[in-house]
Amino acid sequence: MEFERLLEDVLTREVSGVEALVSADRLSGGASQETYRLVVRTSAGNKPFAMRRAPGGLHVEASSGHPGLAVEALLMRSAAATGVPEPEVHYVLQEADGLGDGFVMEWLEGETLGARIARSPDLDEVRPGLAYQCGEILARIHAIDTAVTGLDDVLSRMTPEQYVHQTWDRYKAWDTAHPMIDYAGRWLLDHLPADAPMKLVHNDFRNGNVMVSRHGVIAVLDWEVAHIGDPMRDLGWICTNSWRFGRSDLPVGGFGEYQDLFDGYESVSGEAVEPDRVKFWEVFGSFWWAIGCLGMAEHYRIGPDQTVERPAIGRRSSECQVDCVNHLIPGPVDVLRPDPDPDTAGDMPRVDELLVSVRDFLRNDVMKETSGRAQFMARVASNSLDIVLREEAVGAKARRQERERLQALLHSDEDLQALRWRLTRGLRDGSITLDLDGLAEHLRQSVVNQVAIDQPKYSGFANALALAEQGQPGDAGV
Repeated sequence: MEFERLLEDVLTREVSGVEALVSADRLSGGASQETYRLVVRTSAGNKPFAMRRAPGGLHVEASSGHPGLAVEALLMRSAAATGVPEPEVHYVLQEADGLGDGFVMEWLEGETLGARIARSPDLDEVRPGLAYQCGEILARIHAIDTAVTGLDDVLSRMTPEQYVHQTWDRYKAWDTAHPMIDYAGRWLLDHLPADAPMKLVHNDFRNGNVMVSRHGVIAVLDWEVAHIGDPMRDLGWICTNSWRFGRSDLPVGGFGEYQDLFDGYESVSGEAVEPDRVKFWEVFGSFWWAIGCLGMAEHYRIGPDQTVERPAIGRRSSECQVDCVNHLIPGPVDVLRPDPDPDTAGDMPRVDELLVSVRDFLRNDVMKETSGRAQFMARVASNSLDIVLREEAVGAKARRQERERLQALLHSDEDLQALRWRLTRGLRDGSITLDLDGLAEHLRQSVVNQVAIDQPKYSGFANALALAEQGQPGDAGV
């Protein structure tokens, strides 16, 4: 194949000791960039490398918030020079190479799957110290001199206010109305941290973007959205519930406690952590990823990576929105149950039976006969069919009740889409206040029932039900 030929030319020319390319396998995951495991032949035998590449092998112009893979390689090299654990970057792809944007780096053996880092018995001994180590690593990242390294010239600068607006504006450009996102955006602007310092921010430092072995964190990965801003963004992001992998009782990545993270950070930085700033950025983390998930669905529509994974991630926006509910407006909620449709009871086969048959084929047959990325995609596809099944069962009822609540809240008899937009625009322009009587109840009911459709196993859904039962204020982060 042309891809392998071009790649072999690059490796044998640019990486010392490489004689030939043996294999290049794309790994599962990597929703925003492609990751490959390369095996090359050397005089000492076969050796693995890793390659990170833009989707589809394209050249992507650097943009605000996405400085590009060449800058990502510079960030990794700069971090390694300050003691941050990083793989060695061997070569940054050039346009003439014909492979698009990317770079080749050292292959390290370790765990990167967040759920395994949070739960695997193999990491039981090291797990209690991970939060402290992450704090130490973040302090070293934030101490990198961006002027000396040249990062000042290639990274964007964003104050907390600018970052909220940039994120919110991205969502506003799409033809979709998710009022809870707009509620959270308004709350964030009302609670901006004052006098935030401007330092290098990794901006995606979380469980799943660090590699862990029995010795602790051995690599910090995925620098693609780094910028210069408030460093507490990184501490809040690793605590965001999306990256706890079901371990909501351990707020730092599903493996540690807040205080351990703070202590590790303070031991290197010499600066006291302000919990309220971490709280702000933890709320922002759910807001940011709620919009980021919708962005994956938008990427599916416009390309170039139109895989089954993109719209599936798009549906995860409701997970982040329910985390915003739990932070900001917890309270009573009624979860909808399906009403059997008598008009379809005698259908042979019913729609749900067709969907279940395809889901089970993917899950029980395709997954058994495949491996790697194909197996991963089969799992994603089968999970998407589960969403469709739950949508078929309760979606119509949820939308009907949402419309009725909005009609009472907004004193209008418009259809559901028009009512959603009326609420969304009112939240954006301030004509609807966050303390409007009935607003919190409506948003909570809508979002909790949406996540019950999209992912009822998500910990934020269980948290919402527990908070409702306890009648306690939400987990505001710290």
